[in-house]
Amino acid sequence: MGLVYALVLVMGLALTAWIGVQTLGLYYLFGVLIPYTAMLIFFLGILFRLIKWARIPNPFPIPTTGGQQKSLSWIKHARLDNPFTQGEAFLRLLSEIFLFRSLFRNLSSRLETQNPSLTFSSAKWLWLFAIVFHYAFILTVFRHLRFFTNPVPWAVKTAEALDGWLEVGIPEVLISGVVLLLAVTLLMARRLLISKLRYISLLNDYFPLFLLMGIAGTGALMRYVFGIDAAGAKQLAMGLVSFKPVIPGNIGSLFFVHLFLVCTLLAYFPFSKLMHPVGIFLSPTRTMPNNSRAVHHENPWNYPVKFHTYPAYEAEFHEKMTEAGIPLDETAPHLKGKD
Repeated sequence: MGLVYALVLVMGLALTAWIGVQTLGLYYLFGVLIPYTAMLIFFLGILFRLIKWARIPNPFPIPTTGGQQKSLSWIKHARLDNPFTQGEAFLRLLSEIFLFRSLFRNLSSRLETQNPSLTFSSAKWLWLFAIVFHYAFILTVFRHLRFFTNPVPWAVKTAEALDGWLEVGIPEVLISGVVLLLAVTLLMARRLLISKLRYISLLNDYFPLFLLMGIAGTGALMRYVFGIDAAGAKQLAMGLVSFKPVIPGNIGSLFFVHLFLVCTLLAYFPFSKLMHPVGIFLSPTRTMPNNSRAVHHENPWNYPVKFHTYPAYEAEFHEKMTEAGIPLDETAPHLKGKD
């Protein structure tokens, strides 16, 4: 049911924006008030989650390890899979952020029916879908900076030129947008076709995927099918970032549907699983080195405890232990100077 609810919810959001602009003429609401509200929720929500995570105590090193720990000098240890220094932990963090290294090493398990046994196989296809989706999404967002800057930075122009290197069609096809829509569709198909994954999938798993499909789909429709007033869209974007909002003339209702879905994604982002790109920087399993053998980590939660030491125990039961023939510690302080 989560699949149906998510689909209906996203379609309802798109229909709400369409009716609000096309029928009711609520251009200022969907073009100014909702974007400002979404950005406010986005930044305050991220700040709230970061403060909440930062206040969680981590008294002990708990890094995730996958290789030989550093021990003796002649035993080679895994510097990235079991980092010993903060620098090695930082390199592992970079490999996770830019290369999805742990996902690349991921294995899928399968229980054989004829000969009952658990077998493991490579799952590189999931890594490929994930890294293609994330890089296509980043490039698509980066390209959109042309609507919020004047003049447009050379880096944005270069990225857009490289993105359209095929030079197919008018307007030219931008690879990142097509790849983004394809990748998110494949990630959705993965949840639908794999029975075990479909069983554990909930509304909050399907909703962001449908939302991203809606954003990428409306973006493709605006660029390749219906078209919009790009100059008017940039005028609206520049007005928002300069806090001098204006609503240009005939941009097109589809643009406001696209914008409303983007605003929904921004407002939803801090309170969802989509926060993982930010949360990884505060994850002790990824940022901490595994140096427990070399460095003493004092538990900050320890409270003073009155210990009954063995010398004190001998001092208290000295006579009874002597009568019972129990050997005494001759180096104990209470026995020094005695026969």
